[in-house]
Amino acid sequence: MDERVSELFGSGNGHCSGSQGVASNVKPGNGFGVAPQKACVNNNKKARFSRNFKPSNNTPYVLPPEAEEGNIEYKLKLVNTTQYRFEHLATQMKWRLQEGRGEAVYQIGVEDNGMLAGLSEEDLRTSLNTLHKLAEKVGAEITVLREREVDDDSDVPRKIAEVLIRKVPDDQQFLDLRVAVLGNVDAGKSTLLGVLTQGELDNGRGRTRLNLFRHLHEIQTGRTSSISFEILGFNSKGEVVNYSDSRTAEDICESASKMITFIDLAGHHKYLKTTIFGLTSYCPDFAMLVVSANTGIAGTTREHLGLAMALKVPIFIVISKVDLCTRATVQRTVRQLERVLKQPGCNKVPMVVSGADDAVTAAQQFAQSPNITPIFTLSSVSGESLDLLKVFFNILPPLSSSKEQEELMQQLTEFQVDEIFTVPEVGTVVGGTLYSGICREGDDLVVGPTDSSHFHKLTIESIQRNRSGCRVLKAGQAATLALGNFDRSLLRKGMVIVSPEMDPTICWMFEAEIVLLFHAKTFHKGFQVTVHIGNVRQTATVEAVYEKEELRTGEKAVVLFKFIKHPEYLKVGAKVLFRESVTKGIGHVTKLQPIAQNRLSHSEDDEA
Repeated sequence: MDERVSELFGSGNGHCSGSQGVASNVKPGNGFGVAPQKACVNNNKKARFSRNFKPSNNTPYVLPPEAEEGNIEYKLKLVNTTQYRFEHLATQMKWRLQEGRGEAVYQIGVEDNGMLAGLSEEDLRTSLNTLHKLAEKVGAEITVLREREVDDDSDVPRKIAEVLIRKVPDDQQFLDLRVAVLGNVDAGKSTLLGVLTQGELDNGRGRTRLNLFRHLHEIQTGRTSSISFEILGFNSKGEVVNYSDSRTAEDICESASKMITFIDLAGHHKYLKTTIFGLTSYCPDFAMLVVSANTGIAGTTREHLGLAMALKVPIFIVISKVDLCTRATVQRTVRQLERVLKQPGCNKVPMVVSGADDAVTAAQQFAQSPNITPIFTLSSVSGESLDLLKVFFNILPPLSSSKEQEELMQQLTEFQVDEIFTVPEVGTVVGGTLYSGICREGDDLVVGPTDSSHFHKLTIESIQRNRSGCRVLKAGQAATLALGNFDRSLLRKGMVIVSPEMDPTICWMFEAEIVLLFHAKTFHKGFQVTVHIGNVRQTATVEAVYEKEELRTGEKAVVLFKFIKHPEYLKVGAKVLFRESVTKGIGHVTKLQPIAQNRLSHSEDDEA
């Protein structure tokens, strides 16, 4: 993380200090997933393409060469396939689906080197028909995302097609992505989620957001103060599945092959600690920053952008309430966002989405490059451009590969406790994310650490994901676990439920290499801050600042922290984010000072 990201956390005086090394805007309409051209720099002067830049018709369209790994496959044509070749192609499709964890993209009419050769209309239809038969053989569904004519000098029109193939893995109910929703208070975050998940437009006074609120004061003030979860499904054909045609979350889960779980976070500065906890604890795959078109970058917008970047969560932007503004006001907000995204410390490449073709390109480039930042302009009242956002969500692939998923699943079980409930006739229930391993109903695990650094035995009675039953939980998935009659008073947020074979590192003190993003005075020994490390949120005291007496804004150092209330389970390399009033900093854990004692409590009274 560039030290200059601290500008996002500053006193909010606005504009970036310069734009050195900034790439030009991506113009999504340029081609068929074509890599954006970069502005060249000569004699330290930036040369930018105009806003209406279009490549010459004589320029050959090319994609990056086909990669052996990943879920993207190039096929020049699929005509006159023999039985042997058909079986080979089916095996190849299974491999691409496995690499994409249930999703694959086929580019038809494209050579292996990425050259867009194109096919005649007859060959293209034959190739798509063959692809459909291949998908049927492996139990998948295909959706043609787009077709496009190739610009060349031939008299016969030649086309290429892009096809999405989706198959839910046999051991999964649906594909799952988590999206954290950020933005300033009154930007329209909850209203947008209400429109997406309920399937009806807002009345302009926030009617759709009422279903998302969890507390009476949220309904009265119209402001989110807690973390809530909403789901949006897509079936195998890419059609939206939400509460408009499904009565319960269970119905949505049964009908959907892909599920987007939205984590609705608070926008008001008063609830910043809740927002940070949602970002650090729930491990979102992506972050959606909602900006009101009529107010632009205001309040906590800049800070939320900085938090997502500090935690390395890929971010895209939705400009809401365009129905309240003139086109000139919307364009001004877009330009304001582009300036912030391009500033040193961000170094993002803005990509304004204005059509379905752009949405497809944005989803693919966003997943491949962390620097691409799609920008949507829409209205929750008129419904303008809402379909583009749905197309984007439908195509958006998971970030982690199947290989990374397999490696995590082979490790010992580790479940992070984020929420604790007592449910009538069920007992104690904990919510959180399975960081590694596999968790099944009936598993005997241990939970801790307690104030005395011990772990207590427990048994998993049942598991629920997205409000529907689930027998097996896999690494990276969020769920709630029923613990039966386990004593709730023994639990707290920040604990972990782990395999008894694991020897977890419990510590009061740890060292971290930090960057002080913003501090009004100096940061020194004895200073107290609230530390966020994954699902851990606790006040800690600065015990030592190595090699320096004190720190000022933008400076780096290795610091020794000590928790003041109870010991925690930590890992070396974990991201650290700390705050206290206007003081903010980021870093990572470099060294732990573990408590040397037997921490597993095997006594009879510990058993629930």
